[in-house]
Amino acid sequence: QVRLQESGPGLVKPSQTLSLTCSVSGVSITKSYYYWTWIRQSPEKGLEWIGYIDYNGRAYYNTSLKSRTSISRDTSEDQFSLHLTSVTPEDTAVYFCTRGLSDLGGLRYDYWGQGTQVIVSS
Repeated sequence: QVRLQESGPGLVKPSQTLSLTCSVSGVSITKSYYYWTWIRQSPEKGLEWIGYIDYNGRAYYNTSLKSRTSISRDTSEDQFSLHLTSVTPEDTAVYFCTRGLSDLGGLRYDYWGQGTQVIVSS
């Protein structure tokens, strides 16, 4: 069974870097054709797609966050990570990792982590 689990600090100070890791079990993150994705949710913005790293290690980011975002992976541990720099209180959200797969020209998401709350505050 596929499982995803987010981990990382729940509180980050403004201007610092938010770093989260998603641990995947039940499937290799190098298996075709999956897209390992970060999505966040806040009351103000709703669901916001952040980006993904695919089975070949290629990353793709939301244009509005691209300058501050990096997604990397550790294939030996089946983990992928999100790094968001220069955070502000607007980055406060519940962050989810999820598995995407191609469907009719887009992606659909079939497995999700439980989500982790991140608060940006001094």
